[in-house]
Amino acid sequence: MSKKYKFTTKEHLPVEHLIFKVAPEDVEEYLTIDHEVWTLGEAMWDGFDHIPFLSKETWINENKPGEMHFVFIWESLESWKKVDDKELQAAFIKEFESKFTKPYEFIYCGQNEENFGVHRYSRFERVDD
Repeated sequence: MSKKYKFTTKEHLPVEHLIFKVAPEDVEEYLTIDHEVWTLGEAMWDGFDHIPFLSKETWINENKPGEMHFVFIWESLESWKKVDDKELQAAFIKEFESKFTKPYEFIYCGQNEENFGVHRYSRFERVDD
């Protein structure tokens, strides 16, 4: 059993938290198209010579079937706001909705609620041998 870990503190990394809801039977299709359009689209966008976010996690709420949480850790607020450009986002929405034609609900947008104020301060990770 490993008791090794890595602890990082005093970070100031912007966190984006989005929540969407679809019919439970549409979750897999939604996630596949989300990855193709949003994750890879923002990661490979020509506006950067590198991926502008450090990670993206997808969480499923089993207590609310069909609810999906997307959490990005951005390298900087400047990078996030550059990708958050209205025209760029409109193009991603158009592409996404041309591929995912079923209804979905946009439930929560953390940056709108918190004015881009949520940041990761520390991270504790188990290190396996």
